[in-house]
Amino acid sequence: MIHQLAIVFIAAYMWAKLEVEIEGKHGWAKNLPTWRVEKHILLDYFMNGRPLTGYHFWAFAFVFFIFHLPLFWINSWSWPAECRIMGSILLFWVIEDVLWFIVNPHFGWRRHRQGETWWHQRWLMGLPTDHWGLLLVALVFLVFSSR
Repeated sequence: MIHQLAIVFIAAYMWAKLEVEIEGKHGWAKNLPTWRVEKHILLDYFMNGRPLTGYHFWAFAFVFFIFHLPLFWINSWSWPAECRIMGSILLFWVIEDVLWFIVNPHFGWRRHRQGETWWHQRWLMGLPTDHWGLLLVALVFLVFSSR
């Protein structure tokens, strides 16, 4: 399990670096030429009130697909494997988002706090609330995957 977490961390770091190259100082695809849905009731629940952009839709879809590739290669699927993949995906996005701030020269760790970003409005104990929710669900998936 430790090596899997290390791989998730490395992948999240690489994605964070890529995303900093794409977005620069304008987080959450603010200045990217992409479609966006600003308001929808489902965005309140699944995106913590953030808009859904074409960039993020395809980023989420790509990561979901890539994490599932091993199941296609070995032609085998199981609930524990799916839970491990889903938990890893959720963990990936939390780590990636924190690393985006750390590796972004326009932000850094000092600006990873409430009031510094328009796309993270709700915070709890030093992290955006959706991070806590994703970590909890990831933990449930990962615990179930090891049974």
